[in-house]
Amino acid sequence: MKVKLILPVLVASTILVSCKTEMTQKNIEVNYPETTKKPVIDTLFGTAVTDNYRWLEDDRSTETENWVTAQNEVTFDYLSNIPYREQLKSRLSEILNYERIGTPYKEGEYTYFSKNDGLQNQSVVYRTKGNSEPEVFLDPNTFSDDATTSLGTLSFSEDGKTAAYAISEAGSDWRKIMVMDVASKTIKEDTLVDVKFSGISWYKNEGFYYSSYDKPKGSELSAKTDQHKLYYHKLGTPQKTDVVIFGNTAAEKHRYVGGYVTEDNRYLVITASVSTSGNKLFIKDLAKPNSPLITILNNTDSDTFVIDNRGSTLYLVTNLNAPNKKIVTVDAGNPSPENWKDFIPETENVLSPSTGAGYFFASYMVDAVSKVLQYDFNGNQIREVKLPGVGSASGFGGKTDAKELYFSFTNYNTPSSSFKFNPTDGTYTTYWKPSIDFDADAYESNQVFYTSKDGTKVPMIITHKKGLELNGKNPTILYGYGGFNVSLTPRFRTTIAVWMEQGGIYAVPNLRGGGEYGKKWHIAGTKMQKQNVFDDFIAAGEYLIANKYTSSDFLAVSGGSNGGLLVGATMTQRPDLMKVALPAVGVLDMLRYHTFTAGAGWAYDYGTANDSKEMFDYLKAYSPVHNVKEGIQYPATLVTTSDHDDRVVPAHSFKFAAELQEKQTGNTPTLIRIEVNAGHGAGKPISKVIEETADIFGFTLFNMGFEQLPNPPKAKLKN
Repeated sequence: MKVKLILPVLVASTILVSCKTEMTQKNIEVNYPETTKKPVIDTLFGTAVTDNYRWLEDDRSTETENWVTAQNEVTFDYLSNIPYREQLKSRLSEILNYERIGTPYKEGEYTYFSKNDGLQNQSVVYRTKGNSEPEVFLDPNTFSDDATTSLGTLSFSEDGKTAAYAISEAGSDWRKIMVMDVASKTIKEDTLVDVKFSGISWYKNEGFYYSSYDKPKGSELSAKTDQHKLYYHKLGTPQKTDVVIFGNTAAEKHRYVGGYVTEDNRYLVITASVSTSGNKLFIKDLAKPNSPLITILNNTDSDTFVIDNRGSTLYLVTNLNAPNKKIVTVDAGNPSPENWKDFIPETENVLSPSTGAGYFFASYMVDAVSKVLQYDFNGNQIREVKLPGVGSASGFGGKTDAKELYFSFTNYNTPSSSFKFNPTDGTYTTYWKPSIDFDADAYESNQVFYTSKDGTKVPMIITHKKGLELNGKNPTILYGYGGFNVSLTPRFRTTIAVWMEQGGIYAVPNLRGGGEYGKKWHIAGTKMQKQNVFDDFIAAGEYLIANKYTSSDFLAVSGGSNGGLLVGATMTQRPDLMKVALPAVGVLDMLRYHTFTAGAGWAYDYGTANDSKEMFDYLKAYSPVHNVKEGIQYPATLVTTSDHDDRVVPAHSFKFAAELQEKQTGNTPTLIRIEVNAGHGAGKPISKVIEETADIFGFTLFNMGFEQLPNPPKAKLKN
């Protein structure tokens, strides 16, 4: 899901009243804006459900705009009274002010790479030719005055002479595609508009494939988008003449459709899905004019993709009858599953493969930690790549004729570095290592296994300063996700380094619903097993408390998107467990999530309230918006969202905050921070990241009782 405020102009239904919450310890008073109730009653399976805040779903109304302004006025007034807010902002600015360089890649006559000098809001794309000095190719910081327009996909024609790139304005999932002449860096033709959830895949030098929906009626930020289509854009022609390749008929109606061309330009691969898991798979032989679509899979029972080909031999990555994934081969002329042959068989660990330089790289998760094996195209294992340490490795991808490849490595206390890899002998050298004002050697990460409510063993990595005293008084952020087959592997976050400098603990459990242990682990946290995810998260908090890492007075729970749902469900089920709750861009109204934008595609994980009485009852029993109760003291809560989030619309957060403010008892604050000109998170300018993170950390420590920072930053001595 994805304001700087002036005093709000209030309409009759949104007025400031003295709903005072006094924080006696801090001597800060909060006067919440009154949120008028306008009951809408839905009856599902004989049960009446009252929605008092349905009107907040209208993101185009003046009334909602005034409510947002009033809420932000209160929130930012509160945050401005936190005495060390500016110290946190200053320290975040210092630690993020380091040069970041992306790995290079060659297109045509040029080698490209991204670079950020430190506090640039958006990274810049540079290029070199031969031994020439790097020059700016694309600078997204110039796309808009406030740097809220970001660069998405950048893709080159086969000869590298033409580039197509997508931009996002204010964080929206809707994109525009620009076509540029590479040599002159001039725009070649009219901009393609209304593109969403799309790659850009070139066919030779002639044109490219992209995906989108018809523009919805009503608000483009919240209206439902249901029928995705794959288009082909021929260079030099207007967008209105672009041909629909797949998705234009009732039989081809799917919520997500993608298309990509194999490196040899032989095949167009088309995927079609009705949800975020499972896809149909088709190919089209581009070497034969007007060739028909060939079906590989006509059901959505698996996640299956073409990763590479050699002539008519296709290499597929699949979890069909292989929950941890495997690679199979099949001839394109007869590619149905009964003809598949195992190439890299399934193992007990989850596979995430890539190809480059004529090799396969099989990356496995072993208890969420990376292990990488290299194979040739005959299926022979060449070697295990000896990684720089215990953590997460990614990369190893590239074109078939590449002579060198690149990979990155990180863990929770080691900033991500990139390495140049020689695929012939398996050696590598450091390509780029960040120079960060952070002493990684002073911190440690340890993996533990704890027992969830039903006896399931769940891993968790806990990171903190070495020599930490286990006295139950350490400020701790417990971060989780637990859904959509997403795996949380060890990864350094520069912002979290600032938290740990303050003596903070950062704990990340690998909850069910994720992909750390394959499809079975994912399924165990979906639909009517979703409560397993919340139980795993609660048990993680209980483990940290029982082992004296922290206590309820010093525990914060944090998560975004599906993780925002996790926080919302946990804090409404166990408000006593934590001191602070930080639900970000959360899916919080589980009875209506599927009615917004592409939300219906999440039904694989959640189910919907329309599926059955049993599913409706189950969703209603944990839906955060529907489980805020009168007379409960909920933890200090800072809900965060953005006005241009068209992934998880901000109405989820609006309604949850309104329910909490109405029903909360006691003296803990319940605030909502609504970012303007931002979306679900991608492309957010660094300046906004710094401000938001300082507010979150400040709010958290402040409500744990810290009158000053536990470890105030030392003033830098000037030469």
